[in-house]
Amino acid sequence: MNSVTHKAATRGHANHGWLDTNHTFSFAHYYDPERVHFGMLRVLNDDFVDGGKGFGTHPHDNMEIISIPLSGDLEHKDSMGNVAVIKQNDVQIMSAGTGIQHSEYNRNKDQKVNFLQIWVFPKVRNIKPNYDQLTFKPEDRINKLQQIVSPSKEDEGVWINQDAWFHLGNLKKGFETEYTIKQKGNGVYAFVIDGEVTISGQKLTKRDGFGVWDIDALSIHANSDTELLLMEVPMN
Repeated sequence: MNSVTHKAATRGHANHGWLDTNHTFSFAHYYDPERVHFGMLRVLNDDFVDGGKGFGTHPHDNMEIISIPLSGDLEHKDSMGNVAVIKQNDVQIMSAGTGIQHSEYNRNKDQKVNFLQIWVFPKVRNIKPNYDQLTFKPEDRINKLQQIVSPSKEDEGVWINQDAWFHLGNLKKGFETEYTIKQKGNGVYAFVIDGEVTISGQKLTKRDGFGVWDIDALSIHANSDTELLLMEVPMN
């Protein structure tokens, strides 16, 4: 087993006034040569956006961009004609492919929106851009690992152009489970949204990250009520 641990306090941080953000991996003005990516996982940003503020129209290409709101409502518009609001329990993905433009704004004036912005390198480059958004039942991840992202359109979760699987879990104190790697050679990056958990012997607390590879499975023990995101991605 190989692993890397990123404690919450070691993340890159930037406060732009309207945006308070933490970067698990190198992003914008934050650069750490030891923290550029984890396999195909390129970006994991923990964004807090002030009421009514947001990201103006900007381009992307050849990247899988996943947004997971943790609180508040995020309004999305893109050059494919999609106009949507994503909120807690929603998961949105854009396969940027040959190129898209989009904007994201906090729909509410009176509260912040907190969301995870995640980028994954694509499996196939220069595909036609694609958009997907699904709402998931929170009760279906209580002491379970609920699949929210999948490379198969026949499987549960939003579709991603990569051999990657994401799962969310709301695990009660004392709960134990195991996650089995779905594709040989993949690794798993765990991000603790809230709570305290031990994964394959590593104790983690709120907003810590833990990447593991060269394994067949992970053991998970919730030391407290814990909200957990698992991201399985190819390492090469």
